[in-house]
This record gives sequence, C-alpha cells and structure tokens, in this order.
Amino acid sequence: MNTLSNDLNSNLYWQRDPDGKITDEERANAGNENQRLTQEDFFSLLTEQLANQDPTKPVDNDQMVAQMTSFTMADGIEQLNTQFTDFASSMTSSQALQASSLIGQQVLMPTSTGHISQKGDGISGVVIINGTTQELGITIENKAGEILKVIDAGTQNSGNVQFNWDGKDSTGNQLPPGDYVVKAQGKVNGEEQTLVTAINRHVDSVSLAGSSQGIILNLDGDVSVKLDSVLQIGG
Repeated sequence: MNTLSNDLNSNLYWQRDPDGKITDEERANAGNENQRLTQEDFFSLLTEQLANQDPTKPVDNDQMVAQMTSFTMADGIEQLNTQFTDFASSMTSSQALQASSLIGQQVLMPTSTGHISQKGDGISGVVIINGTTQELGITIENKAGEILKVIDAGTQNSGNVQFNWDGKDSTGNQLPPGDYVVKAQGKVNGEEQTLVTAINRHVDSVSLAGSSQGIILNLDGDVSVKLDSVLQIGG
C-alpha cells in the first residue's frame, strides 16, 4: 500500500490540540471554508503520493491516469451543473420580464367562460370549427344555465370564427359584471355538434411560481393560468 509522508501540507487536514481535540478556532475556520477538494488540492496530494511512494511498489501508471481522469470528470460535471443553474435562472428572469409586458393585454384562452369586469363591457372570442358548419349558433348563459342571448352565425367554413357579444341580453338590457358561459353548436355533415370555444381574457398581473409551473398569468375574474396555455396574445 502506498503511504503519505507525515510532512503533508498542513492546509490539507485539521491539526488537533495536545489533547487530540479540534480547537474552537479550527471549527470556526472550517465553517467559513469550502471543505471540497479543489483541483489544486488534488494535484498537491498526488505530488505528495508520488514523492513518498514505496520504491518497491511504485504507483501504477494506469491507476494514476484513472485517478486524474475521474477527478477531472467530476470537476467538469460540477462546473457544468453550475453553468446550467445560472442559465436556468437567467432564462426564468428573461421569461418573467417578457411576461410582464402582457399586463393589461388580452389573451385568448381555450375556455367557455368569459368575464365582464364592469357594466358596459362585453365578451369576445372564437369558435373553433374543423369543417363547414351550418346553422352555427352561439349562446350566452349565466352561471345558473339560463340562456341570455343567442347569436346566429349562419354557415361558416373551417377555421376560427370570431364573435363579439356586447354584454346585453336578448331584450337589450345591459347585464351586470360577472362570469358568463359561451356555448356553440352547429351542424357538421348534417349532424348537430357542440363546438370548442376560446375566450379573450384580460391579464391583470403576472407571477412567478415554482420552476415546475413557470410563469402564471392572473386574469380578470380571479383566474390564474399558465403562460404556455395561451393561444393568442392581443385581441
């Protein structure tokens, strides 16, 4: 077995007092120093090992190369992890800055619920259809399921059919602020179908959640959604 000299650099280990105990000063210094071996420490140890090896059992070249390679790989991986952490932090900050520009904007969300923030406002969005649709009807309901308004959109080709409701019921009365449900139905190839809707919502604020959730948009009506669920920005 290869042995190391007792003259090893004292910086590489703790010195003890005559009673064999670690002094308070040593504990304080140890708490303030990084206890990981650096590349410089590794080569200091390697140099001491080579200088004090047993002449009858010299260090095998392959073993020495393997030790150097293992340390270099471990050190490289640690540096790479640090760089990725810094990169991820930078990306999160950049995304947050970009997302903050959405405050006050309209974003198109895949939902059937719209929100009127104040009296006089309306709701807009699109009906998503995959083929020619006849007798397309868009109904506006309150939370109790009562039909307040029906918009006749006639025959529409495949694509996103835009609609804009002025916030009034079928008799022209302006409805109060709150949530309203938008439903769409039509005939595709002669069969009645329920169609998918997407509603424009107002972005009130932006927040950073955990890294697993990413950027969160806080919409009107106390609704929060992930940024990556947005279909379109701007109405």
